[in-house]
Amino acid sequence: MARLMPLSDITAQHSDVLGNDYYDPTGQTAYGMNGDKIGTIRGALAEPETGKIRFLLVDVGGWFSSKEVVVPVGMSTFEGDEVHFTNLTKEQVGDMREYRTGEEYSDDAQMSDERVLRAANTDMQVDESQYAAKAGYREDDAMYQTPDKLRLLEERLVVNKDRFVAGSVEVGKRVETHQENVNVDLAREEVVIERHAVTDAQAVEGAVLGADSKTMRIDLEAERANVSKQAFVTEEVTVGKREVTDSQTVTETVGREVLEVTKSGDVRLDSDGKPMMDDTNRKV
Repeated sequence: MARLMPLSDITAQHSDVLGNDYYDPTGQTAYGMNGDKIGTIRGALAEPETGKIRFLLVDVGGWFSSKEVVVPVGMSTFEGDEVHFTNLTKEQVGDMREYRTGEEYSDDAQMSDERVLRAANTDMQVDESQYAAKAGYREDDAMYQTPDKLRLLEERLVVNKDRFVAGSVEVGKRVETHQENVNVDLAREEVVIERHAVTDAQAVEGAVLGADSKTMRIDLEAERANVSKQAFVTEEVTVGKREVTDSQTVTETVGREVLEVTKSGDVRLDSDGKPMMDDTNRKV
């Protein structure tokens, strides 16, 4: 028999294979023959490669104080949140192997349970030698075929978000120059020549014009501007980032399945799509 795993383990460890496209009956109420409430579906055993359910794990606390058994999925029918085993009796469950959570459902346990179940269901009986040789569930075996359920599906938009680099900002600095004029007061020396007229002029003995020519030298000082530059801190810049949220509308086409009923002949349907009945219980 191919290896089976609890459906809960498969959905947790192999979501990349199954995605969201699988059916999980865990938690649904279980009913046996004659509509007896027998307990709850605790889980399922499925193929890890495909997610196909082959067995249901049933807590039969309604019949027995504490027991869990493994029932082939083909013996069940699903109605809303209810699972019905119309051919399962309390006597059969009493003869089945008890299953404990986490243990492997061995070939011997499966064969033992199937002998009990097939014996009471004539439409599921097979030749014992043929069954033993195959040793496991078969695709063509009604006991292991998952019941078909008509489901109307609709598509819904699922919007995920990812992050990408939308832009970048580089913050640096450069030197910008301009001409600046500064007024500076500079001092300088000027020659001051004072001339005084002599009123009581006297003769200079032996003086000859031009013979005693002298030149006076006077150095004049002045201030000049010496310009230098010095850097000062005029501004401090701190660079960070913050997150803002913009609202964006995305548009996509989705579809949904609608029930399509084909009428033949003179048939009237009620709002549920069922043929209407008259007082004599005939279809009209």
